[in-house]
Amino acid sequence: MAIAKAERLMNLALCLLGTRRPLSKRELRGSIEAYLEAGSDDSFNRMFERDKDDLRELGLVIETVENIEGEIGYLARRDSNRLPPVTLDAEEAAALGLAAKVWQQARLAGAASGALQKLRAAGLPEDVDPYEAHSALEPRIPAHEASFEPLMLACRDRRAVVFDYRKATAARPEQRHVEPWALECWRGHWYLAGWDRDRGAERVFRLSRITGKVRSRAGRFTADVPDVVTVRETVASWAGETADRSALIRLRTGAGFPLRAKATAVRDLGDGWDELEIPYGHGLDAWLVEFGPDVVVLGPAELRAEVVDRLRAVAKG
Repeated sequence: MAIAKAERLMNLALCLLGTRRPLSKRELRGSIEAYLEAGSDDSFNRMFERDKDDLRELGLVIETVENIEGEIGYLARRDSNRLPPVTLDAEEAAALGLAAKVWQQARLAGAASGALQKLRAAGLPEDVDPYEAHSALEPRIPAHEASFEPLMLACRDRRAVVFDYRKATAARPEQRHVEPWALECWRGHWYLAGWDRDRGAERVFRLSRITGKVRSRAGRFTADVPDVVTVRETVASWAGETADRSALIRLRTGAGFPLRAKATAVRDLGDGWDELEIPYGHGLDAWLVEFGPDVVVLGPAELRAEVVDRLRAVAKG
């Protein structure tokens, strides 16, 4: 059974790499003997989807393309699946080992381990153990949201997605059509950066506010994908990391230590309250709401209004 599956995966990979145009499921079924022997359409579809996922897990970049007649086709462009020789020194291998350890308690553990095995095969020094190089360090990034994995795969495969999203100021979620660029983690929260097709602009979505299932959509991206640095700057701005003004808040004594760490000035008001001046940028209102009754916004007025709107939305359920 293992040999038969390996042969089937190899044949599928060769078909996808050898074509100059997208091949439909029908064409692939007619080209691969194992698919011809499938007992029914349902059996073939299940087998094909598993094989396609297995090839992507192995690192093959498979594109999904919709033609003018609405038929879905698949191909693996050679220029997208060709890597230069990999050469790593001990320090670089250690960095990759730390990155892999981030996912050892998550569903990506298998992919991280597989990536290191591929690096071994590509020339990672045999005397370097990337897991043990800095064993005293135990990096962890939690990824509890159900939307994380499908969005990660959509970013990797350049597939548009549809999901329901509830803004902090809205009582009900609304549907969003997004071309996902990248996932970034800020202050313990995961964010998706991408192109919002309905609004025709880049947007950032906090994964904890995505409700229901993330559904894939066929077809190419309509907007250019920026480089990684630009995406990170976008997330930082939307997540409140970029500040160009100052805000004045009242904070309960002994609470809100992350806010205190950001404060540029602190004054004891007495009666269990302090007055803080903190940097004010996009997303600060969402952050302040998380501290509940321990925070009172004194100014500016627009920030106070944004916080009140968010609290009212929460109160409405």
